[in-house]
Amino acid sequence: MPIIIYSCCTSLMQNSDTHPKNISEKLSKEIYQDRPQFTMGSLLLSAAVILLLISLFVSTPFVLLLLGALTSVLGAHIEIMRDLFGDGIFAVDGEKWRHQRKLASYEFSTRVLREYSSAVFRDNATKLVAKVSTAAVANRAMDLQDLFMKSALDSIFKVGFGVELNALSGSDEFANRFTKAFDDSNFIVFRRYVDMFWKVKRFFNIGLEAALKRNVKIIDDFIFDLIRCKREQMENEKLVREKEDILSRFLMESKRDPENMNDRYLRDIILNFMIAGKDTSAGTLTWFFYMLHKHPLVQDKVVHEIRDATQAKDNICAEELSRLMTDDVLDRMHYLHAAITETLRLYPAVPTDGKMSVEDDVLPDGVEVKKGEGINYMAYAMGRMTYIWGEDAVEYRPERWLDEDGIFRPESPFKFTAFQGRNLHTGK
Repeated sequence: MPIIIYSCCTSLMQNSDTHPKNISEKLSKEIYQDRPQFTMGSLLLSAAVILLLISLFVSTPFVLLLLGALTSVLGAHIEIMRDLFGDGIFAVDGEKWRHQRKLASYEFSTRVLREYSSAVFRDNATKLVAKVSTAAVANRAMDLQDLFMKSALDSIFKVGFGVELNALSGSDEFANRFTKAFDDSNFIVFRRYVDMFWKVKRFFNIGLEAALKRNVKIIDDFIFDLIRCKREQMENEKLVREKEDILSRFLMESKRDPENMNDRYLRDIILNFMIAGKDTSAGTLTWFFYMLHKHPLVQDKVVHEIRDATQAKDNICAEELSRLMTDDVLDRMHYLHAAITETLRLYPAVPTDGKMSVEDDVLPDGVEVKKGEGINYMAYAMGRMTYIWGEDAVEYRPERWLDEDGIFRPESPFKFTAFQGRNLHTGK
């Protein structure tokens, strides 16, 4: 048995740099083609069982998101993420999770924050367009995903902390150090899932674990300094007004509960939302533009709709177009909405996810789920299953989301799981 475990772990480590898309692609083919099984290290998925459980999931508003009975230990997951994520929403469960979810849901729904975040994203989108246009005029190749990642980080950082990071321009040395530490830390934490010796490396402070420790210190120093400056700024302000950025709003909340909402907890909350917002937004945009490139007819329809909705001229500048992109105008862009949603169906921001049962339960078919058992589902595979989406499930076809009048028609969150089922993701 030890030899088998060692073999599985070393296999995972050797292939850990394989792009997650390739792993998801292979898993999905095994699942929706009804082949017996696919083994990745010690992970074994039975297609027959998964297909049975998918039927339950997509037809029943069931509290457990279930596509495979994969038992996991929540404590191990939390320990892997703790050094970077702290007590943020990704690394906690129970009461702390509920508190952050409730706080975020309330804050993200406020008019002030919605208007502020919309303005921030429009402003940074304009900067991104300028950078892409410069490269296009010079006929210079560009890494579009890298640009999206930096632009998204700038936007999330401004919404989160109320200050400019300038990751896209690269004009600030301290911001550049933070950005690199931020990205490197995410990569190292991900590696922990396949590195059976990561605890040993952390104990001796060697290898990637030593690098993680250095990077987390850079992140902490940067964020704690921002929190201190923001707190001083708010204390010195004579005018009382509605705060716009998330940190300012959470700092006001911390005055009501200073013991629990301390600087460390604020750091964890904001950093987790930054991680959630950056990669999901940038990843989806990357796949969206890739699909537009692969489907020029869809691209033409999107461009035509934008022109009609904004009444923009061909030679309009990015700044003027950004001003025309009001919420009312965006609400009229049903085909654009459909094209982005179709991208999320085939390339969900979180291709596989899991939940944990908080108490013993029994599924409708009699399968027992014990308290503490992990339950995983694969949104990437679900988006390609013909009995869910039809024979053209693998095709990129935005029209499937439109009714006969061209109006966007949403699907059940138990069928389209990009936003994690009934309890919609706060980022939506």
